[in-house]
Amino acid sequence: MISLVSVRGLQLAALATLCCGVPHVGAQSAYQPYSYHFYQKMNDVLYDSDTRLHTSLKPLIIDSALQPRYESLMRLRERGQLSWGERKLYNEHLIEVKKATYTFYADFLPDFQIGRDFAGSGRTTWVNTRGAQAGVTIEDKFSVYVNFFENQAVFPAYLNEYVFEQAIVPGQGHGKTSYSNPKISDWMYSSAVASYTVNQYLNITLAYDKHFIGDGYRSLLLSDASSNYTALKLTGKLGNVQYMSMWTYMMDPVHPRSYTYDPITGLPTRGGDNWKWGAFQYLDWNVDNRFSIGLFQSVIWGARNAAGQRGFDFNYFNPIIFMRPVELTNTSSPDKMHLGLNAKYKALKNLSVYGQFLLGEFVAKNFFSTNGHVTNKWGAQFGFRGYDAFGVKNLNFLTEYNTVRPYTYAHFDPVSNYSNYGQPLAHPWGANFRELVGILNYSYGQFDFSFQGTWGQFGADPDSASNFGGDIFKSYLTPINEYDNYIGQGIKNTLLFADGRISYLLNPKYNLRIEAGATYRRHGIPEKGSHHQTGMFTLGLRSSFRNFYYDF
Repeated sequence: MISLVSVRGLQLAALATLCCGVPHVGAQSAYQPYSYHFYQKMNDVLYDSDTRLHTSLKPLIIDSALQPRYESLMRLRERGQLSWGERKLYNEHLIEVKKATYTFYADFLPDFQIGRDFAGSGRTTWVNTRGAQAGVTIEDKFSVYVNFFENQAVFPAYLNEYVFEQAIVPGQGHGKTSYSNPKISDWMYSSAVASYTVNQYLNITLAYDKHFIGDGYRSLLLSDASSNYTALKLTGKLGNVQYMSMWTYMMDPVHPRSYTYDPITGLPTRGGDNWKWGAFQYLDWNVDNRFSIGLFQSVIWGARNAAGQRGFDFNYFNPIIFMRPVELTNTSSPDKMHLGLNAKYKALKNLSVYGQFLLGEFVAKNFFSTNGHVTNKWGAQFGFRGYDAFGVKNLNFLTEYNTVRPYTYAHFDPVSNYSNYGQPLAHPWGANFRELVGILNYSYGQFDFSFQGTWGQFGADPDSASNFGGDIFKSYLTPINEYDNYIGQGIKNTLLFADGRISYLLNPKYNLRIEAGATYRRHGIPEKGSHHQTGMFTLGLRSSFRNFYYDF
């Protein structure tokens, strides 16, 4: 059923792509990084029942309908006569040039935090980040955005252990620690985006960045939880249909290029990380002001297979083709395919219901049965979000449920699993879990208040040789059972995560703010009678628009 709908949708996309693109956005084509907590401030336009905007493909393009609300958020601190220093602190970029045919800006982006974990290790935590960003727009055609961050940090114990064991700072690339001082993490992070609006119908973007598909906090199709990757993206719009085709180049440190060791030092040979390729397509149709439906497909393939090295497969380069038949023409294909559905319905003027369904493999007799077969791989999301709750202006909320069956994002060759730089491309928990998320956001003047609560259950492997389906970096050819698989199997884990933040906005142009936060995390393993707690208070001077997913 999904395949038939996808084929028909992509036939429509084929027609649309001949002459489609992004709306004419003028000078507002400048890049705006995706941040859930910033984007939700535009809910009253994005999810109003009187608007007909595409909301699921992020980062968003600031079009004429969204521009007034966006500009009001960027002018939040504007007031009367101010000195040069006050303007730079409160409502301007550090360096700002505006000419008739081009604009330029640049900013220093600090993120300085200090905190204390009272419930867990009792350690003092801190973050020392020095960053910068710059942006250029030329007329209404071309824009460039770059940022760079140099970071050191002492994280709470659970994050520190992850960075030490995986050598990855979640969502931010390679993280270095040392045996002499394993508490301190050191890493760099950067993004670069070049966007060209060919005409009022077509936009081309080349980026080292992240992408997100969905209307919720999480995405089971494609999320921004992993690190940046290189992507070439075509985005089109014709009437009420939006279409995206994207090709990606991603790193894979879990499978290095070389497994040889230096005979003298005994250290691994410097062969570097391996790489992998991906192709993604998404068609979004706003049926009317209230209902929209989106069709998704993706394919991932590794840079190596049984025969050795493998490069980019140009069979997937056609931006309007249905990729499943192409994948099947490759006899004994080593590639990983996914199909997905994203839907949204504006039930009330200020309340929207949304959901996703992802299919990792489809065998009809197993999918429609209750035998728990290992090939029954799917994930589902259901949620609702709203704004101006209970008549309170700028009170936004979200409630969301996510669940994914075991082995869903895994592949028989782990090189081609659904991941980028050692982290899942979809939900950060991988697979074999159920989760409930609730988020409240409220803005009053320059003050922002937020609260997030997450509860979840997931199944883990008792040892490295077992495979209950939660670890997507293991081959699905080694399951514990062929039948009777269920969500949460293996060693049962429970997670409770609560995070509250109060911030005072200094400069909306680059989200400079003073922020105080409190976090509580409780990770339990009931059958072992053990649990680990983190209870933190933090205070900091922060800036930039970035999502960090530390709720795992």
